[in-house]
Amino acid sequence: MKTPENANEKFVEFIAKKKFFPENLYPGIADEKMRPIFTEKINQVASDFKNVAESENPTDKKYHDKIKIGLSRFADIYLELDTEDRERVCIYIKKLMDIVGLESSNGQLNKFMYGFDPNELTNKN
Repeated sequence: MKTPENANEKFVEFIAKKKFFPENLYPGIADEKMRPIFTEKINQVASDFKNVAESENPTDKKYHDKIKIGLSRFADIYLELDTEDRERVCIYIKKLMDIVGLESSNGQLNKFMYGFDPNELTNKN
């Protein structure tokens, strides 16, 4: 996997951007006191992605591992996340995936959002 040339500056921009504020249809974080905590956790994912991108051999698997670690950072506050906030976490991770050209989270975002990956469901007739 080849890291895009401007990835580093895009990571810097992503980390600098205010997060979990009202935007488009998103009303902003449900609990204001959680904003800095959520922001720090999502920025850690960005830093992890940046480290992989700068490594000698960035691979889909390495990015998938960083997504898994990043989402697990939300486990202790998962119950604090309402549906819109969980969706926003997924949107931020998708933006990071776009920076490096990663096409799939390997079902991890679905599992985080819905508790399962709908792609794993089979027809059980």
